[in-house]
Amino acid sequence: MSSKIRVMIVDDEERFRVATQKVLERRGFEVISAESGEAALERLDKAPDVVVLDIRMAGMDGLTALGLIKARKPKVPVIMLTGHGTGESAEEALAAGAYDFLAKPCDIDLLSTKIYEAGRGHGTDSDEEKTVGEVMIPLAEYETARPNQTVEYAVRALRASFSPRTLSGSLIESGQRSLLVLADGEVKGVISVRGLMESLLPAYIHADLPSTASTIRYSPMFWKGLFTSEAKKLMARKVSDVMTEAPPEVDIEANLMEAAYMMTSLRQRRLAVMAWGQCQGIIREEELFFEIERVASEG
Repeated sequence: MSSKIRVMIVDDEERFRVATQKVLERRGFEVISAESGEAALERLDKAPDVVVLDIRMAGMDGLTALGLIKARKPKVPVIMLTGHGTGESAEEALAAGAYDFLAKPCDIDLLSTKIYEAGRGHGTDSDEEKTVGEVMIPLAEYETARPNQTVEYAVRALRASFSPRTLSGSLIESGQRSLLVLADGEVKGVISVRGLMESLLPAYIHADLPSTASTIRYSPMFWKGLFTSEAKKLMARKVSDVMTEAPPEVDIEANLMEAAYMMTSLRQRRLAVMAWGQCQGIIREEELFFEIERVASEG
């Protein structure tokens, strides 16, 4: 990605403004803060790519600010934030040239997606192919562990991801089946279900034995209690001992076909989505499947 999307947050509620700025900055956006419509007009010279504007504010209201912003910067997309019972205001905002509107308090994943679409000019045209960044799971929503934590911690974190939940309008039904191992802001490796099974097997189970011993190895008595004892040993080990290598990296603006090619050619189930030298999220084969299904349903 050549540059960050610069977004201006305009809201007279300081707590919301500050919290939203922090989250968006963690997700790679450059944020300008304005506490009023008047302040937003003064800061238009900072050239925001997108404006997020609350409708209800003390002093100059959002609709008035919208009109003045569009008069000075007609090409800048403005996302309006509406409270309960402000349906008519939302319709007025769209008629006045707003890019979109979201109910407040808004889902931060949905807001991030809308800002990204508006800032990169993707809009809502269903014929336009999505980028990796538009379908990825944001890093903040993906389960993680540190190298020095125990495998028991990682197992519990991974299990929690299997509960169905809605993320950015899509239901994640199958669980992550993996978690990222992070240290100093970098992805160091992956803990996956398959990797846990491989780590569960004792080293001697793969050792070459005389043919006469093979019948003993695979007898019922050989297997009895082995799973339980090895699972207990595994829980006490460090994440760094059992993690596999970090997933390959793909740029946040890459086309989905590029991601599909990388997954199939490299035999990977997931890719780390990168922007500005940092991991922003994960795209899995499940996200590509959901896009295949979406395209098929649109005919």
